[in-house]
Amino acid sequence: MTINVTDSGTPIRVGQTDTIFALSSGAGRAGVAVIRLSGPMAGATLCALLGRDSLPKARHAIYAPIHDPKTNERLDDAVAIYFVGPASFTGEDVVELHTHGGRAVIDGVLDCLAARPGLRIAEPGEYTRRAFENGKMDLTAAEGIADLIDAETAAQRRQAVRQMAGELGALYENWRARLMKALAYIEADIDFPDEDLPGGIVPVVRGDLSSVHGEMDKHLADNRRGERLREGFQIVILGAPNAGKSSLLNRLARRDAAIVSEIAGTTRDMIEVHFDLGGFPVTMVDTAGLRESGDVIETEGVRRATARAEDADLRLVVVDQGDWPRIDAEAARLIDGNTILLVNKVDVADTGYVPAVWSGQSAGGDQLELPVLPISAMTGLGMESLLQLLETRVKEGLDFAGPVPLTRLRHRQALERASDHLDRGLQTDIAELAAEDIRLAVREIGKITGRVDVEDLLDIIFGDFCIGK
Repeated sequence: MTINVTDSGTPIRVGQTDTIFALSSGAGRAGVAVIRLSGPMAGATLCALLGRDSLPKARHAIYAPIHDPKTNERLDDAVAIYFVGPASFTGEDVVELHTHGGRAVIDGVLDCLAARPGLRIAEPGEYTRRAFENGKMDLTAAEGIADLIDAETAAQRRQAVRQMAGELGALYENWRARLMKALAYIEADIDFPDEDLPGGIVPVVRGDLSSVHGEMDKHLADNRRGERLREGFQIVILGAPNAGKSSLLNRLARRDAAIVSEIAGTTRDMIEVHFDLGGFPVTMVDTAGLRESGDVIETEGVRRATARAEDADLRLVVVDQGDWPRIDAEAARLIDGNTILLVNKVDVADTGYVPAVWSGQSAGGDQLELPVLPISAMTGLGMESLLQLLETRVKEGLDFAGPVPLTRLRHRQALERASDHLDRGLQTDIAELAAEDIRLAVREIGKITGRVDVEDLLDIIFGDFCIGK
């Protein structure tokens, strides 16, 4: 049986003649499993599995038994769908097999496919990479797919869906097109000097360049919200030994994540708990008690706690009610506007009046007004108010209303370089110098979307995907 499956006009890049396959649904026992094939042999392979000479109608599901072509053993009854390239996810001919999700069924189908000539198991991210290389999406959309697969909260899902749908790529392509237009005018002025406008063309296009530059800088000044949403909002718990930090972590995590002991210095390393707070990803970090110690290990724990606190999005400084209103000097040094003070163990004794707001100075001398909450990490007193306040702070820190934000460091670095080039180009009236800076800015934007000079990035980007996507 010979079938010409390349008559569909599927675009095959140079050197890409193999057909890939993989389990695209999750591993493990399930009701349904999805096995995907992509490449020039996808259609012929489907015909072989179905034992028929013609392909089913494209984009229509059929339910039929599938057999091993070599042994004619019945492997399963499956739903099969054939997508003709380029109208498919990868831009190639694609077959999806929806089989039962038992391990033996999946292994039987995969072993059968592996035995066929011209087929091989897909590399991690290879389906999405082929989609990119066949012009089905840009790199930002491909990265959005990776983020959607990894999304653990509703907010992460919403951000990933927007990026996957092309919002970020459209924004960057708009800047690129406007810069290309300005560059074309300047290069035309260089190539045809007899048509010079009075004063040259650079001042004429400077308004457009300034507009793009301003939009780019506003996009960069987002307090890294998109990146923080991908990685999780970092909350670090600080305080003196035995202030109740580990008990607080356990209470918020609703499990015994940290060892609680009356012995000072029990926590020596950082303990992280990840959870969903109001649809946003949060990483809560318990740290070593802040104090001077002759113990080398505890001293290292304090150093790590201090370093992590300096990079945190929010700090919870826990103070024992018996010490209030005195704040440990080491903790006080880390207090800034992103700090909440917690007076703990109020169930033990009458703490007296605890103000809702603490007024004082940061280590840098800035005047601060910080919220103060009386709590009991042991009984749960004050936890509801604390969670409400934390949810408000997290939403404020990760709010992504408006244009889709930056989500990756590589985007930020490329845009920072592009902004620097535009800034330099705006400072000159010499057409040749301005043109070169605009060209470099365009190139940096192209690196983000995958239009230029990204071959060395592809293995890194798609290597983070799971197999089958």
